[in-house]
Amino acid sequence: MRDDPLYPSSSALPDGLACHYWSGETLRSRSVSQRVMSGVVEIAPAPTRLLADWEREIAQHMMLDPGDVSELPLARARTRWPEYTHCVRAASTWAGGLGLPGLLTASDIALMICRGARYHHDGDYGGMAFCNLFLSEDKGQDVHFPWLDLRIPLRRGTMLIFDTCQPHAVIPRTGSGFDAADFPAGQDNTQAFLTWELPIDDARVAQMLRIDFDVDPAGAATLDEGQLQQHGQRVSVRPDSGQLFLS
Repeated sequence: MRDDPLYPSSSALPDGLACHYWSGETLRSRSVSQRVMSGVVEIAPAPTRLLADWEREIAQHMMLDPGDVSELPLARARTRWPEYTHCVRAASTWAGGLGLPGLLTASDIALMICRGARYHHDGDYGGMAFCNLFLSEDKGQDVHFPWLDLRIPLRRGTMLIFDTCQPHAVIPRTGSGFDAADFPAGQDNTQAFLTWELPIDDARVAQMLRIDFDVDPAGAATLDEGQLQQHGQRVSVRPDSGQLFLS
């Protein structure tokens, strides 16, 4: 098992960023973390019948276009997945070693699938950090955090914890941006992963990601929904490059 805090030595984020998110019944503001926790845990390959079930689910019940990220049925997967409990335990042990003992077992978990992923941020989940355990074999793909100039190779057992407001994508290891043509139908180019939502208000999560709270209280008081802002204006990222634009 390996765990590495990965972050740039100097600020790499655009100036004036603030994430506005719901904390209970109140909208709060916070900074966007530059820190990504990455590691690899030892887990068994997904069983053949489980992989076949995922392929059937994608083919018969999902429209998984290049760049899409969708949810798979976790309850059904567990019946075909003898090593599921070990995967969860391995992830929890890894997170516990980073100072988050017991947090994954108390957090919501979902089973996800993607065929690559366009550049995006998850500002709608600004009250959370993501913890992901990737289940697929190495398919020559990376998670790319463009604002941090950080790429993390995906292989079976890759673990990540990162700020939901930090833009990211899944792209080919040889690529420089997201292109749908890199993920054609009929090729083995999907990534399955377990994901947990970790509350950003948890002091341990905030300390790990070095989050500053209430960076724009006046702005938060004027809003009625969560969002990512720069200098008081809502922003999104371009799906092909991760570049910032007003939205």
